[in-house]
Amino acid sequence: MLRVVNRVLLGLAGLVLLCVGGAVLAAGAGWPVPSWWPWDGPDDVLLSKAARDRWRDEGWWWPVVIAVLAVVVLLALWWLIAQFRRARLAEVLVDSGDGEGALLRGRALEGVLESEAESLEGVARAHVMLTGRRSAPEARVNLLLEPFASPGDALTRLTEEAVGHARDSAGLGVLPAEVRLRAAKHGAQRVS
Repeated sequence: MLRVVNRVLLGLAGLVLLCVGGAVLAAGAGWPVPSWWPWDGPDDVLLSKAARDRWRDEGWWWPVVIAVLAVVVLLALWWLIAQFRRARLAEVLVDSGDGEGALLRGRALEGVLESEAESLEGVARAHVMLTGRRSAPEARVNLLLEPFASPGDALTRLTEEAVGHARDSAGLGVLPAEVRLRAAKHGAQRVS
């Protein structure tokens, strides 16, 4: 959804900027422009001195300008924050065999995956987030490994045990998982 909104907003912004820029370029070059266009020649200015002075004495002018600019800044900040937020899957569609299906809370499946991943040998901590569509979920797993753990063994056991059990219990054909491994920091060991 966010991807579609981004494309639509960027497309509209680009179209507006292209049209306004082209019209200003045409007026600046002295080419004919429509009669309703506010600038009609290369020596014309954006706001004349009379237009700038006309609004200065109005009591409502500056509060409206500040409010509009504040709304634009808030919308831009909201959009920026939305870029970094990942859409967490709220529910997973489980095939119940009756043609209807059942809904499983995404947080519940994440919790089970986390607890099973943390029970694996060599895993200190795990964090799981489900993304994708409810009929085709994807897992993003962050594992913090103990200093003695083998990353290959931990990854193999995670995919075969934790992710495999979640896939089978939810009745999914596949459950793609993106796994990020980090090693836990530990102090130096003394040799005697």
